[in-house]
Amino acid sequence: MEKFTKLGLSKELTDVLEHSGFKEPTEIQEKAIPLALAGKDIIGESATGSGKTLVFASAIIENLEPNKGIQALILTPTRELAEQVATTIRNFSKDEALNVLSVYGGVRIEPQIKKLFTTDVLVGTPGRILDHIERKTLRLDNINFLILDEVDRMLDMGFSKDVEKIINKCPEKRQTMLFSATISEDIAYLAQKYTKNLIEVFVESHVDPSKLKQIYYDVPDNKKFSLLVHLLKQEKNDFVLVFCSTRRNVDVVTNNLIRIGIKVKAIHGGLDQKKRLRILNEFKDEGKGVLVCTDVAARGLDINAVSHIYNYDLPTESKDYLHRIGRTARAGKEGKAIILLASRDYEKFGILIRSEEFNINLEKLPWLEIIRLQIPPRRNRYQSSRGSGRKSSSRVPKGRGKEDSRGHVKNKPRRHDWNGPRRSSNKKPYGRKPNFRRSSNKRIGNSRNFSRKKR
Repeated sequence: MEKFTKLGLSKELTDVLEHSGFKEPTEIQEKAIPLALAGKDIIGESATGSGKTLVFASAIIENLEPNKGIQALILTPTRELAEQVATTIRNFSKDEALNVLSVYGGVRIEPQIKKLFTTDVLVGTPGRILDHIERKTLRLDNINFLILDEVDRMLDMGFSKDVEKIINKCPEKRQTMLFSATISEDIAYLAQKYTKNLIEVFVESHVDPSKLKQIYYDVPDNKKFSLLVHLLKQEKNDFVLVFCSTRRNVDVVTNNLIRIGIKVKAIHGGLDQKKRLRILNEFKDEGKGVLVCTDVAARGLDINAVSHIYNYDLPTESKDYLHRIGRTARAGKEGKAIILLASRDYEKFGILIRSEEFNINLEKLPWLEIIRLQIPPRRNRYQSSRGSGRKSSSRVPKGRGKEDSRGHVKNKPRRHDWNGPRRSSNKKPYGRKPNFRRSSNKRIGNSRNFSRKKR
């Protein structure tokens, strides 16, 4: 632990790091921790999992005085990363007894409001932080440390205006630190606008190219799932991440893998926060398994020792592919990134293969046992949003809308057959216009009555 001590960390913090299994600092920690402890504004270009959390956590733990209100604000793009950062800082600050609170959407806001009064370090997503500010349940007048973690991801998700609103609520006299996997023009503009005497810290990718093997299989569309099953059964896997492009694809792949007996878990943005955290904790606690996910799990999540990355669907941008494969080949361990290339992925793959950054080799397609992929029908507007395939009781008409064996609704009702509020079809608002051509015998002016009076 001598290297950590030379960086300027106290004995209390180095003891905690030693107890947590830290042996020596990473490159970003060696370069940035002394600057952070000295109170400098920093922009760090470092990939996910390189150890940058300890950089800003060390500055907060060593310099913050507890029980004087919220003095440190950390913005993160996702809920999972907010919870992870808050947990990490709590573990590092055991002796300091800092009150760390994570706030994000998808959960009740009232418990967060109660805890804000005793919070020292606040970690949250931009949307929920701004929500607290607008409710006037959060004031940022005492902020001494402002950290923007995974800035590129926040800007990609459309949080640019929210981030600037939050920064403008903080005092000008503060220490600002930004961390991003890539520094674009927008991030550079943001850093220059809201920092003073900025120092840039650049770190090479933490993925060892010599330890990472990248391959792809050119597979027919109808054999894509069969190839995934074959590779999962044949390869010696520890932690495996299978990336899909949409939530629906995650659910379809997960359900079919469970159907054939492969133990697998799924995570995507459609799950509520408690369930997502529980699945991630179970996945890490088991020490081995398959996690099917969207790109929400590619950035910022603390999932170490990933042996294989399967790209069931390719991302739209090459930088997202870089973040995916960045989950493996860490700390001198070998890793493997596999692309299952079908016809719909050719255009996206062409961008990757033309880049000099990636060395992806073609692998011969093995003999495959065909496994039929069962895809449930999509819900239509006559079915309940609960996803059970049953009809909604409040909108389905009586005696109509029966389902067939596939869950499709037959005899879709007409507008005037609904149980809900009725609407007039083609009737005019004041009823039917009288037809004066249909004369009655009792009507004055009838030719028959006229002739009788004359006689």
